Amino acid sequence: MSTSQTRERTKRSRTKNTSHRPALALSALPVQELDLHPGAEHLVCPDCRTWCPVTGLRSPKLVPHDGQNARRCIGSNRRVLLDVTTAEWRQVLAEAVTDTASRRPTSVRRKPQAKVMPAISQMTSAPVSATAALTAYRKHFTMCAAGRAPGRCGGTHRCADGARLAALYEQLQRTQPNRDREHKQEAQVDALLTRYRSAVATRNTAARWAEHGENTAAGRKSLAKRSGTTIEEANNVCRLHPANTVSELRGLNVPLEPRRIRA
Repeated sequence: MSTSQTRERTKRSRTKNTSHRPALALSALPVQELDLHPGAEHLVCPDCRTWCPVTGLRSPKLVPHDGQNARRCIGSNRRVLLDVTTAEWRQVLAEAVTDTASRRPTSVRRKPQAKVMPAISQMTSAPVSATAALTAYRKHFTMCAAGRAPGRCGGTHRCADGARLAALYEQLQRTQPNRDREHKQEAQVDALLTRYRSAVATRNTAARWAEHGENTAAGRKSLAKRSGTTIEEANNVCRLHPANTVSELRGLNVPLEPRRIRA
C-alpha cells in the first residue's frame, strides 16, 4: 500500500544489494499472501504488509520498496527461499478456496425482548359504554389540565391519554346502538334458557316424588323386601358402633328437592 508521497518503484530491480536478514521461506507464509504465477511472482512483505515482487533467478529476493510511512522498508532486498513449487501452491490455494466456499455465515437471531407488564395497581379497565368513556375523559381532562406536566391537556390540545379516551368515546358512541341490540337479544336468550331449565327441573322433581310415593305406599314387610336382600341383611347384622361414626343403616334415597319449584 502506497501513499501520494511514496516513491514510484520499478517492477524489477537489478540491484546487487542483499539484506543481511535471514531468508524468508515461502512455506512460512499464508497461501493467500503468495502469488507464484510464472513471471509474476509476488508476496506480501511481512514488515510493511504490501505486495512486493520477487526478482532474481539464482538468488531470489524482494525488490526495494517503500512502506506505508513513505520510507524504505527494512524488508527490501531480503532473500526468499523458494521451498514451495507452483503446483503445490495452486493445490493448497484450490483447497483453501473450496473450504471457504463451503462455509455458511451464521445468522444471528435476536431474542425478542419481553415487555415489562405494569403493576396491578397501574392497570385500569377500559370503559365499556359511551357514558363511562365520557366520564373517564372528563375526569382525565380535569386532572391533567390542573397538573404541570409538559404537553398536558388544555384548550384544543390533548395529551396522548386524552386523545385516546376521546377516540374511544367517539367509537363507543357510534357502536352503542348495535351493542344495545346485542345485549337485548342475549337477555332474551338467557330468559328463555332459564324458563326451560326451570320447567325441566320441575318435571324431574315431580317424577322422583311420584316414584318415592309408590315405593313407600306398601307395608313394612313389603317395604323391607323391596329394599333388597343385600340392604336388609346389612341392616339386620348387630355391630358395635364406635362413637362419632356414621351408622351402617341404609335404605331408599329420599328426594331432597321440594315438591314445588317456583320459576
